[in-house]
Amino acid sequence: MEVVFLLGLFGAIFLAFRLGRSRSTSRTLKPTPTPTTQTPSIKRVAANTAKAQSSHFDAGSVKHLHDKRVLTGAAYVTDGDTIKINKTQVRLFGIDAPEMNHPYGKKAKWALHKLCKDQIVRAEITDVDDHGRTVAHCYLQDGRDLSAEMVKQGLAIDWPKFSGGKYRDLETSDARKKLFLADARQKGRMQIWEKFEAKQGNQ
Repeated sequence: MEVVFLLGLFGAIFLAFRLGRSRSTSRTLKPTPTPTTQTPSIKRVAANTAKAQSSHFDAGSVKHLHDKRVLTGAAYVTDGDTIKINKTQVRLFGIDAPEMNHPYGKKAKWALHKLCKDQIVRAEITDVDDHGRTVAHCYLQDGRDLSAEMVKQGLAIDWPKFSGGKYRDLETSDARKKLFLADARQKGRMQIWEKFEAKQGNQ
């Protein structure tokens, strides 16, 4: 009887020992998670870059509207040639203002903000891109053309490719010199942009 009891006891101890080793091994063999500290930041940078790029009107996918479409409302100013009316992004027709990180970019934005403040803007849409962003002739309540007003202040230049030269005579004498990056874009001299961006990145 004692022999049977001792055998049973040893068997239980042996079984417990084996189970303990098995669990220990399984814990040891569990794959170590790969560090992902850089992945989210890389994804964030890519997303931010895509978002920044997607905020511009895509001239390559433009569709001209033959039927008149009009937006009216208060304008939220994005930069010197872009506003939002009722959550629709509207690019001012026929002009080119500096980007926010370019010389006079912030000044152009605030000049447009001053023009639009407390105003109901009327946007007569001419073109729409694939993302629903629009180009429009934009007018203040007194009938002033926002594109013309920005060019008169020397904070935007005429873009003849799109305007047909409508605002060229309104340009100030030094506008193309001050807004040399916008002028370079119109003329396809993007190496000037690249040089400027590289210089900014090194500062």
